[in-house]
Amino acid sequence: MRLSPGTRLGPYEVIAPLGAGGMGEVYRARDTRLGRDVAIKVLPEHLSANPDIHARFEREAKTVSSLNHPHICALYDVGTEDGVPFLVMELIEGETLAQRIERGPLPIPEVLRLGVQIADALDRAHRAGIVHRDFKPGNVMLAKSGVKLTDFGLARSTGVVAPSGGSGVTVAQLSQSPTVVSPLTVEGALIGTFLYMAPEQLEGREADARSDIWALGCVLYEMATGKRAFEGKSQASLIGAIMNTEPPPVSTVMAFAPPALDSLIRSCLAKDPEERVQTAHDVKLQLGWIAQSGSSAGTVPAPVAPKRGLGREAIAWGVAGIAVVLLAALGLRGGRPADVSPQIRFIVPLPEKMTGVELPRISPDGRMMAFAAQDSAGRTMVWVRPMNSLAVNPLPGTERSGRPFWSPDSRHLAFVADGKIKKVAISGGPPVVICDAPNGYDGSWGRTGVILYDGGTTDPIMRVNAAGGVPALALPGDSTFAVGWPAFLPDGKHFFFTKLPVVGPPEIMMGTLGKPGGEPLGITGSRVEYSPDGYLLFARERTLLAQRFDLGRRKLVGEPFPVAEDLPVSTSGQANFTVSDNGVLVYRATGSVLSRMVWLDRAGHETGQVAATADYRAPSLSPDGRRVVVRRRDSDAANADVWMIDPARGTTSRFTFDPATDSSPVWSPDGSQIAWASTRGGADGIWLKSAGGLGQEQQIAKPGPFAAPLDWSRDGKWLLYTVVDPRTGVDLWSLPMTGEHTPQVVLQTPFNEARARFSPDGRWIAYQSDESGRPEVYVASFQGTAGKWQISADGGSDPDWSPDGRELFYLARDQRLMSVSITPGETLAPGTPQPLFRVQTEGGTRRNVYEVAPDGKRFLFLLPAGDSGTPITTVVNWRPADRR
Repeated sequence: MRLSPGTRLGPYEVIAPLGAGGMGEVYRARDTRLGRDVAIKVLPEHLSANPDIHARFEREAKTVSSLNHPHICALYDVGTEDGVPFLVMELIEGETLAQRIERGPLPIPEVLRLGVQIADALDRAHRAGIVHRDFKPGNVMLAKSGVKLTDFGLARSTGVVAPSGGSGVTVAQLSQSPTVVSPLTVEGALIGTFLYMAPEQLEGREADARSDIWALGCVLYEMATGKRAFEGKSQASLIGAIMNTEPPPVSTVMAFAPPALDSLIRSCLAKDPEERVQTAHDVKLQLGWIAQSGSSAGTVPAPVAPKRGLGREAIAWGVAGIAVVLLAALGLRGGRPADVSPQIRFIVPLPEKMTGVELPRISPDGRMMAFAAQDSAGRTMVWVRPMNSLAVNPLPGTERSGRPFWSPDSRHLAFVADGKIKKVAISGGPPVVICDAPNGYDGSWGRTGVILYDGGTTDPIMRVNAAGGVPALALPGDSTFAVGWPAFLPDGKHFFFTKLPVVGPPEIMMGTLGKPGGEPLGITGSRVEYSPDGYLLFARERTLLAQRFDLGRRKLVGEPFPVAEDLPVSTSGQANFTVSDNGVLVYRATGSVLSRMVWLDRAGHETGQVAATADYRAPSLSPDGRRVVVRRRDSDAANADVWMIDPARGTTSRFTFDPATDSSPVWSPDGSQIAWASTRGGADGIWLKSAGGLGQEQQIAKPGPFAAPLDWSRDGKWLLYTVVDPRTGVDLWSLPMTGEHTPQVVLQTPFNEARARFSPDGRWIAYQSDESGRPEVYVASFQGTAGKWQISADGGSDPDWSPDGRELFYLARDQRLMSVSITPGETLAPGTPQPLFRVQTEGGTRRNVYEVAPDGKRFLFLLPAGDSGTPITTVVNWRPADRR
């Protein structure tokens, strides 16, 4: 149906043809109602009767309408005229990327700028569950405002057979962009289709987001070189090239291309989808990183600051840059500042909306700072901040990571994520897996190429070669103590570690690779770090201290002296400080995280805040839903207590008053009593008190280290709790609430079971376990042999039941709240997990960050309100002048 100028399609008046392809004819038209020019795509008359083609056209309309992104062509309207459907879309003035590449390669800065926009648009589509399947330069329009992705309607089939319906139109023809003015020939169309197909598509396997990543790699290569990544004179030879060859490196075609861009494109073009960059979001971050790094991309990026007034953060980092330059100008002697170098101290504010900032780590050369933290979307990643930069940069591929630690040469960061230890180059490129580490948490990288890492509460310290390999035992704990916080000395052979006894403060030990046990140093309470100018740093009574350390005799010498004040230390010995080889000290004065306690409905909409923002953990909702008990720590208190919140009355009052740490409160099913964990008397115990606050507190059990109540059965007979066993890790036990309170084992395995909840009828417990190598949600019978079911499929935590027991909730690995239907009966009949909404939580080891309301229609959530505002303090030449 060729349309002539002046033809009306509803309120749209055709002005002129723009182009045509196998899937449609596109016209410039005028929206007479709004007075704007639009693009109208019309399904050709000979195709409109074909049900397959018609379905694809409708699919494109639905797909594009679900996407709202500045770099995706917007859909304005849909309609039908005389039985022929049409789409009304944003009119894009410009040319296609394919037309631009015909004139030669793009400048590298332009490749990076446009690449970021393209990757961002693909990421938006992928997050909506949409795979383009036909991404290529002809489907990218270049406008003044940047790129615009088009044509999201390609069918799932990747073959070249004709669709049903007898139209004789091939998929290759359908893939032609309708915005291209001169359509390709059939042979050219075939080759054009296959040029950007991933190997798995050519093998007939289903395309997913990683297939788009492959196509993106091809497009980036073509943008940078002006040449196609894979060539072939025929369909067969092209497919053979894609399946069996590698394109020449970009740097061999364009001499000044950044090596990091080469590395990224190679990662996009990995033949195996599992080895490919996994998300467009990662590609976007990598391209942004390379752009900020300059043309060499071989050093740490130096991002360009926005052209606007300098705020406090920019000024602070400007001072940081001056300090680093001054440090270099004054000279380094033997790897440390010259004695004449002044001490420079400055504050580094944290970026807005960043939460859960973990222990900051300064690189050995003092040029970069790294830490794990959550962004505003709830993603935990490793962030790097060059000391001469105004921006903090996320490291692509480090999602769900723990604390990072540096390589001795400051060129790599290692971290634990998804049950594996990985390393990533600061200059760019995807992370590389070093080894499996299901319970890995914190580590140290020695100069001899050995990594030491610890795990959970009862896990030993393990060792592995930084080049990769199988972990081996370095230092075990036993039934009386655990071990953690490994920290190498400069020789790469000796290391410090923390001995964590069941009773008593942490003790610092000196270990040697290949030898069991260790020697006590005489320091308790805090982890330590060694400064190569001969000092040990550690915290005591909220003060950061330094003391001479004789490296040859491995003995402390002289008396300690203060370096910084108000530095809290956790019961496990964690203290937030780090020191570089050349005298740069970084520390945070506090580590508390503030939370907002809010109600969310089943769509994730916030319906009200329950109490003022504070440092909350482990909320527990009363059976009638009217009150909340929660562990709360005040900024001026060294311990934590249980507090009672009554939202209706607007009151928040302290429920426990002991100087010991009280935590993990739970309600009795009738709402008359509260049980909680406490460290009173130097040992972990479970205590009980009337919910009204009157009467005596009663200790009802001494179950062992790190005991924490989890749930109280609805019949009032059982209290479910966790306890840590040095041999088996975190186990589930139950305490009879009548009789002699003799504990009984519920689940005791070599794995960690935690965060368990009784089903309302008391027959089942839902819990999380790391038996598969990562936390997953399971359900097992409480007392019986009815079996066990895995509920989550791709990671899960924090299960909880609906009040009627017909629904089980849990948090997925990507922080979506999931719902699983439960059919009542003699055996469990779980349904397929369905997402309700995505929510940003603190995660980690914090227990039950949400509670289900008694009506099952709302959820009480702890949402991070940001860190307590305490910035990071940096000190250049941290030792006082009289000590240098």
